[in-house]
Amino acid sequence: MKKAGMVLLATLLLAGCSAGISELAADNSWYEIGYQDGIKGRHARSYSQLRELGQANHAEYDQGYMRGVAEYCDPDVAYQIGLSGQYYEGVCEGTEHAQKFRMEWQRGWNESR
Repeated sequence: MKKAGMVLLATLLLAGCSAGISELAADNSWYEIGYQDGIKGRHARSYSQLRELGQANHAEYDQGYMRGVAEYCDPDVAYQIGLSGQYYEGVCEGTEHAQKFRMEWQRGWNESR
């Protein structure tokens, strides 16, 4: 569990240090934009939101988003996400470990308050 928490923390830190969304869009890095949205536990951007960024490749964005969400929804790191004070937007609902993720996140969230 500690290792998984460290991996997620490192990933979140790297995502925060990487290029901005407008720079990634200019480079046609739609997979990376999707991945960053997913790993941060955000809802997927709508087609109109992606269009505002440029000529979006929706398939690449969706692939990156799904990978990011799969990593974010790891119940072994959910407690740390809650403890950090990050609000859970419900992106894990419908996944195999959604209930465990939500319970662990809630436990961390409650302790962070």
